Amino acid sequence: MSLRFLWYIPNQVQPGHRGDDVVTGHNSLETLTSHARALERHGWSGALIGTGWGRPDTFTVATALAAQTTTFQPLIAIRPGYWHPANFASAAATLDHLTEGRVLVNIVSGKDNLAAYGDSEGDRAHRYARTREFLQIVRKLWTEEHVTYHGEHFSVTDSTVAPRTVVRGERRHPRLYFGGASEAAERVAATEADVQLFWGEPLDGVGERIERLKQLSDKLGREHPPLEFGLRITTLVRDTTEQAWADAEAKVERMANGNARRDANWQAAVGQQRLLDLVARGEVLDDNLYTTPAKFGGGGAGTTWLVGSAEDVAKSLRRYQSLGITHFVLSDTPYLPELKRQGEQLLPLLRG
Repeated sequence: MSLRFLWYIPNQVQPGHRGDDVVTGHNSLETLTSHARALERHGWSGALIGTGWGRPDTFTVATALAAQTTTFQPLIAIRPGYWHPANFASAAATLDHLTEGRVLVNIVSGKDNLAAYGDSEGDRAHRYARTREFLQIVRKLWTEEHVTYHGEHFSVTDSTVAPRTVVRGERRHPRLYFGGASEAAERVAATEADVQLFWGEPLDGVGERIERLKQLSDKLGREHPPLEFGLRITTLVRDTTEQAWADAEAKVERMANGNARRDANWQAAVGQQRLLDLVARGEVLDDNLYTTPAKFGGGGAGTTWLVGSAEDVAKSLRRYQSLGITHFVLSDTPYLPELKRQGEQLLPLLRG
């Protein structure tokens, strides 16, 4: 199975995300386009664009960047509740049509400032039941016509999306990426997602989760092609192992001095707690998985870092690949120079 390597583009209101360079117009079309075009030049498939109330609208940013590029694939993070499934299916199908099949989608069910956009909070079971219906309706609208679906949370009647998504080979529609580590989330992933994204856990934890999801897919009667697996992690790459660790420790020291802003919901997710719990196992796991950042900030994908030379990090990522990971969403700050460095030094080792 072919490998996909994506980066991260920071669509943020405030500059300096995760220690990024503070530049004038950090979220201007010119700046963000420079990231997307640099990704094309340096061998990346595309980039994840995150979502959350109080930041630039993700779908709008993705559309603008797709219009400024030729091969760049936006992995567009979206939330059920912010979007109605039929509205989203139509918008995504239109962008997929206009970009000749470059759209990727990341479904996010975690906490957000829901009341600000008219949504309401439910317990975890409610959130993931709603996500399941969202995924089912969107997939049906992309692959069928005259869709009627009446669920507990969403409904459509005699609905047909036009234009249609791009069909190419085995591709029937944009891939649906999904994260989540709770039992409810895993049941949704096992039956409805195309790609389960893991955060940076040690190899044993990722291996266990892959096997559990495969078994769960069989048990629950998955009706789609086999679930694929991805890894979202920070990769701190330098010319030498020693320089990488010196820079990693310096970054953590700056975080410890208060230079890291935590998201308000940073401890809410089960997956986030799993990463925080790793600190008790040791500061460095699996040779170069650095857990110490969890003490001071950098939640989510920034909680654990793979640190080392390009050869060190490539070796670690190949070990994840041996477990079944085929989608990699990597990043480090400052984003623009690091995407160039890792595109030149790391990606050739992974594709070689």
